[in-house]
Amino acid sequence: MTMKILAASAALLALVGAPALAQEGTVTGAAGGAVTGAIVGGPVGAAVGGVVGAVAGTAVDPPPQRVVTYVEQQPLPPQPIVIQQPVVIGEPLPPEVVLTPVPEDPTYAYAVVNNQRVIVDPETYVVVRVLQ
Repeated sequence: MTMKILAASAALLALVGAPALAQEGTVTGAAGGAVTGAIVGGPVGAAVGGVVGAVAGTAVDPPPQRVVTYVEQQPLPPQPIVIQQPVVIGEPLPPEVVLTPVPEDPTYAYAVVNNQRVIVDPETYVVVRVLQ
């Protein structure tokens, strides 16, 4: 029975692992999730942890340098947005925050929140980088 679970877990991890190699953050997240899952739940925990870690790793991949440079060069708005919660990488901003798309790379947008330039995934509002 244990061998069947182990084989099924390995097959599931192999199916999920191939697409996860596309981005560094995904690979790191998958590896970390698999190790944590293995410690907690054995082989099945490793497979589940790898999937969860891959999803989390994808969410916080840093933007390319050209996006960072573009955002750094934009003028500050006359009235920056202030929110009650701290701005944290990997966490979403409130939906009332107005985002400005990055023209060169529409997979990113930015805003100035709590006096910080923040690069965000415009689809999910998840913060991917905070610039000082």
